[in-house]
Amino acid sequence: MGDTPDHTAAPVGEPSLDEQIALYQREFQDLDPQVEKVVSAMSRLSRRMNVAYGRQTAALGISNAEWEVLKALVLAGAPYRLGPSELAKQLGLTPAAMTHRIDRMTAEGLVTRERDESNRVRVIVELTAEGRSKWLDAMRAASVFEEDLLQDLSGEERGVLGDLLTRLLDRVERLQTRA
Repeated sequence: MGDTPDHTAAPVGEPSLDEQIALYQREFQDLDPQVEKVVSAMSRLSRRMNVAYGRQTAALGISNAEWEVLKALVLAGAPYRLGPSELAKQLGLTPAAMTHRIDRMTAEGLVTRERDESNRVRVIVELTAEGRSKWLDAMRAASVFEEDLLQDLSGEERGVLGDLLTRLLDRVERLQTRA
């Protein structure tokens, strides 16, 4: 086999993409194998990336769910503050689920929760120095993983892949907003 990577290899117990597609076609003859290969590869890649990110955040002592809150606060920009309802909406959570997550993160020292001085009814969730440090550590680990993941692609291939995946993402997001 030499230096040629096996693009269809799968973990033990899981069929390769080509084997999976053949099994699907056995049961569903109308299947477009090109479409299925793209979609199945993206699905497997997403699952494996989520596992890798989960291991990285766990090594830092945070969950993927907590990482999402840290990310939302960082993306809000300095001073890294949002209301619980804003966080819940961004993360697709119920207010109760968001409250539970904030309670846990406050106890861990990742965020603070205080009344807004200008509106005493409003609560503000703010990233702590510890929370920002965890976010930065997670970003460093993810960056190393992602560089390794894409090492076999040239800069041009990365650009093309990024553009193609963005087109697919845009289409899915447009279709979901219509539903």
